[in-house]
Amino acid sequence: MGVNLVVAVTDSDWFEALRYRTDLTEVNFWAPSAANFRALRPGELFLFKLHAPRNVIVGGGVFAHANAMPCSLAWAAFGEANGAASAQDMRRRIARYRRTDPADRSDFPIGCRILTQPFFFDESDWIPVPTSWAANIVSFKTYNTDTSDGLALWDAVEGRLERLRTPGMSEEAARFGAPQLIRPRLGQGAFRVLVTDVYGRKCAITGERTLPALEAAHIRPFAEGGSHEARNGLLLRRDIHSLFDAGYVTVTPDHRFEVSRRIREEFDNGRHYYALHGQPIRTPDLPTQAPDPVALTWHNENCFRG
Repeated sequence: MGVNLVVAVTDSDWFEALRYRTDLTEVNFWAPSAANFRALRPGELFLFKLHAPRNVIVGGGVFAHANAMPCSLAWAAFGEANGAASAQDMRRRIARYRRTDPADRSDFPIGCRILTQPFFFDESDWIPVPTSWAANIVSFKTYNTDTSDGLALWDAVEGRLERLRTPGMSEEAARFGAPQLIRPRLGQGAFRVLVTDVYGRKCAITGERTLPALEAAHIRPFAEGGSHEARNGLLLRRDIHSLFDAGYVTVTPDHRFEVSRRIREEFDNGRHYYALHGQPIRTPDLPTQAPDPVALTWHNENCFRG
């Protein structure tokens, strides 16, 4: 089975906002509707094409994850990596595409296609779209490396990336060779979105489902050697996240919630939290995404106040 590549029509403002940003490790290629995106597996390539009549591919990234979320949360997760200067600017552009009444203050749900290791080609390296690209395509088209067009596209991208030595691309991506999946290097934004989804958008401790009140917590902080991987994450209500980071609560390697006696001693408070002490947490449906017991042990031994 070959590797898929998506060629997607890009918003011109999005492209111009990001094409010269060399500091980006991830971007959110958003769509104004919240339609599901299932064209790629994590590790396949998502490429950007300019609007007609400029039928050229100008960059891309490694596909990591797709979902739908309110535009305010997409901004909170990715900020300017949404290709906008501000949350208001992003919302105005979404509203324009949706042809929404300017007075509508809804927090629009949008489609998010999260890409890591983004790259933008110099104009001299822009790639003409394959001959099979149809003029009436307004969103995207999927190619596969088992076809002549798909393989030629893969080879064209590979050659340009090999010359670019694009910062942030994994070592294997700098010399693709035979078509293969590329391991996405998740950033903070992708981590937040992925953890939110693998926990079913519910706090692992309380079951709270109000999205603005939920946060993706690193079990072992990134600054302490932790990764932006689902297994190093917990979806927590904001107050519990703060207590977790400060060491007043923890999760044991057998997935039970524990509350430090220090909350009572230092704040003469905490009845609500002590009522949750000892209960099993909610874990992701896939065992491979369950909290890493090694990371939990690290938190128990290095952060928890006991």
